[in-house]
Amino acid sequence: MMIANPNHIFVDTNVLNGFYLGRTTDTECLKYLFSLKGKKLFISSLSIGQLIAFFNKKFTNNKIKSIVNYLFTKFSVIEFNDQDIKKSLMYDYSDMEDTIQYVIGTKLKCFYFITNDKHFKIFRNISVLKSTEIRKIKK
Repeated sequence: MMIANPNHIFVDTNVLNGFYLGRTTDTECLKYLFSLKGKKLFISSLSIGQLIAFFNKKFTNNKIKSIVNYLFTKFSVIEFNDQDIKKSLMYDYSDMEDTIQYVIGTKLKCFYFITNDKHFKIFRNISVLKSTEIRKIKK
């Protein structure tokens, strides 16, 4: 059984995308997370790839590079590999990408998973919060 660290917070791709699309809830969520002391924020290298692909037609290449560089200043990036994908195949969950994100986040014992995915709550040993619930994490 994994013992998660309540100071480790994993942020899903959909929250990052919402921030750069100007969604108020995601913007306020990340601003709140950035203000927390003693917490470590994580995203996955998968999320960076997804974000780049998502914004490839919406933003210039220079804007995307600027976004990625900014993310590196705010988050620690967890790399993923073939073993993470193989481990995620053992779960019986319909969204493979979310399962991979879960496996990646648990590598560094992230307790909080911030996502706007409605079905992410099936995973155990973690606390799943939507961006609208972010203030449940105390300063």
